[in-house]
Amino acid sequence: MSGTLATHVTPSFEAYRAAVAGVFLPLRLTSSSPDSFRGVLRAVTVDDVHVSDLQGGQHVVERTAQLAAHDEHPSFKVSLMLAGSGLLVQDGRETVLRPGDLAVYDTRRPYTLEFGHEFRSLVVMFPQSRLELPAALVEQLTAVRLGGDAGVGAIVTPFLTHLCDHIEQLAQASGTRLAHSTLDLVSTLFAAELGRSARVDPHEELLGRIRAHIEEHLGSPDLTPASIAAAHFISTRHLHALFQETGSTVSAWIRRRRLERCRRDLLSPRLVDVPVSAIAGRWGFADAAHFSRAFKAEFGLPPREYRAAH
Repeated sequence: MSGTLATHVTPSFEAYRAAVAGVFLPLRLTSSSPDSFRGVLRAVTVDDVHVSDLQGGQHVVERTAQLAAHDEHPSFKVSLMLAGSGLLVQDGRETVLRPGDLAVYDTRRPYTLEFGHEFRSLVVMFPQSRLELPAALVEQLTAVRLGGDAGVGAIVTPFLTHLCDHIEQLAQASGTRLAHSTLDLVSTLFAAELGRSARVDPHEELLGRIRAHIEEHLGSPDLTPASIAAAHFISTRHLHALFQETGSTVSAWIRRRRLERCRRDLLSPRLVDVPVSAIAGRWGFADAAHFSRAFKAEFGLPPREYRAAH
């Protein structure tokens, strides 16, 4: 499923504000020099992943508490600074972003982005449910500078930079796979940063290993709470307690991740001739009727209709 590239060359701050409103969730934009403001916004949406290349002058972006309170589609935004600098504030933290720096912020809570001069940045916005990591874990990274000069960041930053320079590729047949690759890389970056953080307690570290184990064995029909507990030398009671603290259950997490994998396969041009039942079986759904009901409950349409619609 490919999107359409929309380009907005804005000769005024009001025009830029209107273009931003058409791409993102509700935001409040202000500028101390609106008369001299000029901007460019290029945006593509692929499979609910919004990728935007923004260029402009001095202004402030605010996701106010009132706007965040009405967020019906919890999303994360990942920003890569390409030129200039910006100040990001959320959750009591603030960081200055310079070219090559990445940062994440959460649309469910207030945040502020302040650009003092000319800038260019790439913003990737996506539903929180698309990540392999729970939103509660990613909250530890909001408004934290994720450097693009070392570790996983040194891999992710060049990829996103090239994606921005060739954003029109997202509107081509390969757009869906590019969007999915972007989310995979972002998820890997977050996991790496959380693994290095001293703020991750032993319970979270164990949960991280368990979730990685689940991802690795999603297609196995033998993936059960008992097998997961045994693989990590804990009791099933302890396993259930760990997930209960996150507001989920082991079975619900497995089902949601399996459904997401099925959804991605249904959208893949490479798998267009693979029967729905085969895709379901590949990710651990042995009962086709059960899979169809579960898929519709999660994504609003039965799998065949979803594939046809997208």
